[in-house]
Parts: sequence; C-alpha cells; structure tokens
Amino acid sequence: MTWDNARADAIIEAHKALDGAALPILHALQKEFGYIDDAAIEPVAKALNLSRAEIHGVVTFYHDFRATKPGRHVLRVCRAEACQSRGADALVEHATARAKGHDAALTLEPVFCLGLCATAPAAMLDGELHGRLTQRRLDALIDGCVR
Repeated sequence: MTWDNARADAIIEAHKALDGAALPILHALQKEFGYIDDAAIEPVAKALNLSRAEIHGVVTFYHDFRATKPGRHVLRVCRAEACQSRGADALVEHATARAKGHDAALTLEPVFCLGLCATAPAAMLDGELHGRLTQRRLDALIDGCVR
C-alpha cells in the first residue's frame, strides 16, 4: 500500500493511549504500509510527547522496521553464528547477486537468529522458514520470487 498520511494519522490516534505506545504504533504502521515512512516520525513523536530523535532512534534500532517500501517478497537470511559457520556469508553474497535488479520483487534482509541452528544455514521467505540451504535451494526460492 502507498503511504497515506491521513491513514497513518488514524493509526497513530488509535494506538497512542496504549502503554509504551511507540512500538505498537510503529508495528501497526509497518503492518499497514510495509515500512515506516519518514513522514511518520514527527506525528508519532508529537502524539507521544517525545522528540523526533527518540522515535527515529526506535525505528533505526530495531531490525524489523524498514524505512523503505519492501519488494513483493522478503527474504531474511540468518546471520547468526551457527549459520555463519555453515556458509551463510557466501549465501548472502550469492543471493545479493541473484536478486540484483529485482528490487520490486525481492527484498533481502539480515536476521540475527531464526532458531534453526541445527539446520543451518537458514532463511525465512515471506514468513516461511527454510533450513539446510544450499545455493541451489536458495536459487529456487529466489527464482520463485522474481518470475
């Protein structure tokens, strides 16, 4: 969905009375639009009586928040130690090269542990977990996204 300031304002208003409202508001905005637009920082800060820097800090601190609209598919490759020891770095390089030029179709994101250490290296594509990845299995996942 394209960013809509009026819709964003309604989401902020609906959540601002919650305890610790910053995270619920930001999660709701990202769920609605797929990302947190820069235009949201000031209204969220104002609604919660916080500084713009505090809200910006929350958005940039948590890896789950995005500042740009993602592609149709999101591939999160685990970068934790178990996956690194099983070749995740090479898989990330390979995936980056394969996905190049397909930004509208596929967004690559790092994630720090998917809990699949025993089946490393692992990734999550659109919320579905995949373990024991090889370049061939990763290629099949990427090909399914960019067609």
